Amino acid sequence: MRLSRNVFYGKRKYLAGLILFLFISVVCLAFGMEDRDGFDIARREVLLRRIGHELLLQSGDSTSRVLPVKKIGENEYQIRFEKELTFKTDSLVNTTQHLLAQDRLAGDYVVNVLNCSDASVAYGYAISQNRKDDIVACRGRKQPTACYMINIQFKPRNVNTAKRGYLLGSLPFLAFLFFMLFTSVKPRTAISEVLPATLPEALPETLPEVLPENNQHTGMIALGAVLFEAKHRRLIINGTTIDLTSTETRVFSIFALSPNETIERSRLQKEIWEDEGVIVGRSLDMFISKLRKKLELDPNVNIVVIRGKGYRLEISV
Repeated sequence: MRLSRNVFYGKRKYLAGLILFLFISVVCLAFGMEDRDGFDIARREVLLRRIGHELLLQSGDSTSRVLPVKKIGENEYQIRFEKELTFKTDSLVNTTQHLLAQDRLAGDYVVNVLNCSDASVAYGYAISQNRKDDIVACRGRKQPTACYMINIQFKPRNVNTAKRGYLLGSLPFLAFLFFMLFTSVKPRTAISEVLPATLPEALPETLPEVLPENNQHTGMIALGAVLFEAKHRRLIINGTTIDLTSTETRVFSIFALSPNETIERSRLQKEIWEDEGVIVGRSLDMFISKLRKKLELDPNVNIVVIRGKGYRLEISV
């Protein structure tokens, strides 16, 4: 009888060890997954530059440069040109579809052609993997020669993130199985051997070490009815949450720390773009325009232009 019980406990220990091994393997696999998309993203930027090159050729320009492609959001890129150009809408649609078909990560995407002067949309369309969901208007029209920027936003495809989530989601179940098997194998010991008689006296000394801290800093800045959370890259206006890009967050942080004060244009450009080795004035105008639109839910908070100086975040009482 004792021999069969030992065999039974031996099997339990084996299963507990196996579950522990699976637990550790899942943790290592989840956190050790490499983001294999790095090469594909670099390849995408080359394809985007190729789109700019083809448009210049179609415009009759074989000498001017396509400026470095800028990543302006998590899945959004901007193609810029050294000189003005013209383009046919059909040619732009066909060129992007042909080249981005070589991008393994490109599924659905939206293309917006912006005027450099005020970042207004001169032309735009949406392409989907399901062709019947494509949105393409104004075919066959030739756009006038002007300074254009082309923004291409891709629909996120977080495949690795989903896989990592599934793996980590299985950890509580494995931990529960291991706990049940481990406690069933553990030999029974007298309570007096496990709990020292002095425990009640020692307990009050240890409690303060585990009590949570109160009044933790939230990192939220209140600007009228606007709540700004730089850590989470968002604005909360009258209960509505508005997400910000990383660059929008950096720009708005400067305003939020100095409300109702004029911020020089040169300071904004220096603090936001100098580390990237290039300062583009039109990029600042575009981000200011985007922030203005996101602040429209509160008419008492607005970014105004101070001619010849810069901008000011005005908060009306």
